Amino acid sequence: MNLHDLTINQLKRAAAIKERIEALNKELRAILGTPAKSGAAPKKKRTMSASVKRKIAAAQKARWANLRRAKSAARSAKPAAKAKKKTVSPATKAKLSAKLKAYWAAKKAGKK
Repeated sequence: MNLHDLTINQLKRAAAIKERIEALNKELRAILGTPAKSGAAPKKKRTMSASVKRKIAAAQKARWANLRRAKSAARSAKPAAKAKKKTVSPATKAKLSAKLKAYWAAKKAGKK
């Protein structure tokens, strides 16, 4: 609902309700002992001195340098020898080929 669409009576009623809510909030704060200020107190902004910022930056640079050094050392180290790929001898290949040919021939013969 838009404020422009409200009638004067509706606006007066809304204002009265808002005033009652504010009065009740004030009374509640008085009972609970909280400060009468309605808005929360702004938090104090923490600031860092320039020297502390420099120390933090230097520490971070050192961490990155150590990380890069560790990566380059890992790269320069010789990689472990790869396991030799097992190869099948020509005789074994021929045996397997013959077995597979016999298998497929039997399979085709069974379909017919």
